Amino acid sequence: MSNITKKALEASLKKMMLKKPLAKITIRDITDDCGISRMTFYYHFQDIYDLIEWSCIEDATQALQGKKTYDTWSEGLLQVFEAVLENKPFVMNAYRCISREQMENFLFRMTYDLIRGVVDEKSQGVPITEEQKAFIAGFYKYSFVGLMLDWIKRGMTQDYRLLVQDITLTVQGSVSLAIQNFAQAGR
Repeated sequence: MSNITKKALEASLKKMMLKKPLAKITIRDITDDCGISRMTFYYHFQDIYDLIEWSCIEDATQALQGKKTYDTWSEGLLQVFEAVLENKPFVMNAYRCISREQMENFLFRMTYDLIRGVVDEKSQGVPITEEQKAFIAGFYKYSFVGLMLDWIKRGMTQDYRLLVQDITLTVQGSVSLAIQNFAQAGR
């Protein structure tokens, strides 16, 4: 039942964001649209921004389902871009109304898990530390998020498939090389 309520709140917020800016939407607007009490909203979320974060993470989780391996990460990234584009009015409204830091945090959480899965897979049997794995994943996370934020800022007009293709060509082989470099450095 809990997830059904969260999904209803998310659907209501997305519907409202098609009509007006996020800053003009209240919790009462959302709860009235859903036919639930404000207390029910607060049972699930702290505020509207918490609902936005949950929605972004849910969409990303769906997009990345089973796509966190070396052979499938670019497909997962492609699906993240597709999920963002499918929710373009929601994302553009959120991008204009929330701080860049909040938007970065949403995207960081999505992309870090994707890259960390690849780093963990490629580093099996290689003597590097958890901190080094986290560093490598973090390095690529910042690259991916920066490129995605630029794409969003430009109105999502560039063909995201070409962008993902360019990212894939840039990253191909470099994660394994970074892991080997850390192993050879031996620290």
